[in-house]
Amino acid sequence: MYKNILVPMALDHDISSDTLEIAHALQEKGGKIVALHVYDTPQGVATAYLDEDTIASAYKAAKARLIEKVAHLDGVEAKIIQGHSSRTIIDYADENKVDCIVIGSHRPDLRDYFLGSTASRVVRHAKCAVHVYRREG
Repeated sequence: MYKNILVPMALDHDISSDTLEIAHALQEKGGKIVALHVYDTPQGVATAYLDEDTIASAYKAAKARLIEKVAHLDGVEAKIIQGHSSRTIIDYADENKVDCIVIGSHRPDLRDYFLGSTASRVVRHAKCAVHVYRREG
């Protein structure tokens, strides 16, 4: 059982309800669960076509969607942070003394073996336990 669990959530995947359920099953009595969405701010050429209001509006919409996804769950704190997904998840876990990360993963394809998915990077670099959930099918 774990006292401080982090559940990274990609808002465009429909796996977060499963990973949050797993986190509750692994949670020690009195423990804490943080649902974290990492907002990857547009970079490079894309920024030439997006003004600050558009970027701020997208961030605000992502935050609202995250809060909506966890609002019905007791004891889950929603957090959104700007950054690069895997690096930000690992840094957050280190800085907040997370003892378990529950992360969803898609079926790997060829590009993941060369580049690595967010889940595989977290598994390789996290200093705490990592539970990876991959939905059947």
